[in-house]
Amino acid sequence: MNSLSDGIRDALSYIEDNLADDLKIEDIAARAYLSPFYFQKLFHVLCGITAGEYIRNRRLACAAQELSAGNAKVMDVALKYGYESADSFAKAFTKFHGITPSAAKESGARIKSYAPLRIRLSLEGGNMLEYKIVEKAAFTVVGISRPFNCETSYSEIPKFWEEFMNGDKKGLCGMFGLCVDVNGKNFDYLIADVYKPWEEIPEGCVTKSIEGGLWAVFPCGGALPKSLQYVNTQVWSDWLPNLKGYKLGGNYNFEFYTPDPNYSEIWVPLVKE
Repeated sequence: MNSLSDGIRDALSYIEDNLADDLKIEDIAARAYLSPFYFQKLFHVLCGITAGEYIRNRRLACAAQELSAGNAKVMDVALKYGYESADSFAKAFTKFHGITPSAAKESGARIKSYAPLRIRLSLEGGNMLEYKIVEKAAFTVVGISRPFNCETSYSEIPKFWEEFMNGDKKGLCGMFGLCVDVNGKNFDYLIADVYKPWEEIPEGCVTKSIEGGLWAVFPCGGALPKSLQYVNTQVWSDWLPNLKGYKLGGNYNFEFYTPDPNYSEIWVPLVKE
């Protein structure tokens, strides 16, 4: 089986070869041997932007190059790169380049470039990342669920937590932050606790059953959210590309919060290869 770095390289090549086509995250992620859910998490950590943002930026850069050549019509270029109207294309183009598509056709117009991403192997790492692989029995959580889009989740989820902390907690402590994939582009995020069958489910809450199996558990020591974000970055950028003997399992992952504000954990489901 190819390595994860080979898979990411293939995914980037596939994006570049199909910029003018209807790119689907499922097809891109398949080149990296990952589910759309995990691919988008990995892409964001490695690249600092979402896959959708990267594709838009590459398309707008290519569109500007074609317009600056002077022969292409604005509407033709807009349609080629996935924009259904001249107005939506002009809005995105102007935001990215600082000039309108029509202005980009003029001689001497200044446009922005956005080079394709490339995988480059280098001698890195050497960082200590503590973790353990444990087997957990099946369990169920109960919590408040809200849908999120991968494009905006990094800015919107903290707002969800702020609302929870300052509003009606439905009797919950907020033991878990649980991401559950919906369709690769969207996921449900639950602020949840362990479900106790003898207790009533609070109004407005939902339950989610989690299968028993293997988990990689990563301790995060230090003040939140910085400590958890730091470990999360290491998990996806350093640990996962070097994982051997296991592959990612399930379609979800956990943040586990304890009463100690300086200790939390990240749980990632695994299966043996």
